Amino acid sequence: MISHPQQEAVDAAITSRRSIRAFLDKPVAREDLEQILEVAARAPSGTNTQPWKVYVLTGQARQALSDAILAVHTDPERSREHTEEYAYYPREWVSPFIDRRRKVGWDLYSLLGLTRDNKAGMAAQHARNFNFFDAPVGLIFTIDRIMEQGSWLDYGMFLQNIMVAARGRGLDTCPQAAFTQYHRIIAAQLGLPANETVVCGMALGWADPGKIENSLITEREPLAGFVRFIE
Repeated sequence: MISHPQQEAVDAAITSRRSIRAFLDKPVAREDLEQILEVAARAPSGTNTQPWKVYVLTGQARQALSDAILAVHTDPERSREHTEEYAYYPREWVSPFIDRRRKVGWDLYSLLGLTRDNKAGMAAQHARNFNFFDAPVGLIFTIDRIMEQGSWLDYGMFLQNIMVAARGRGLDTCPQAAFTQYHRIIAAQLGLPANETVVCGMALGWADPGKIENSLITEREPLAGFVRFIE
């Protein structure tokens, strides 16, 4: 096997990426954020359409969005009035996908000492999404409503580039589909134009090594489970 000089660094950035759910109260330099996004924008997109748009929230702006969402999320009646604009997850779960979903959920809750009957504890942990898990940087991603499925595939490559570029700088992230439920609140807070759809959110910052939830490393299917070599 041929070894390339940059292979180790690239592989390390990819394989060390995890969804971090507790961050240090430590700012991220504006220069680093700009570099990460510039690097990520080299993601491929069909006919170079570059369908991504990013809102970078720090300080009071980040907290204001979190406060607005949590005010509704913690009120069951008001929360039910907010639904996702697109289906991120399947409408009908089947194996093996439901099995993987359940396992990662219970692996996380077990680390946090949350049992199945502790509904309040699980709800509180879910609500931490909307404070970006205390990360100093919150990212909200949007796409023009006119774009079709192919552009959403392109968008995924852009998001992955952000997470890998962040790892290359010692930073961590957590991509968050949870924000899509509250797209109307996000649109009002950020002044989004009517043609933009919220794709997801993302927390970005310095992982807190003292938090047990950050020790979670999810499993991956071996190659034999999803690859066929045809000769």
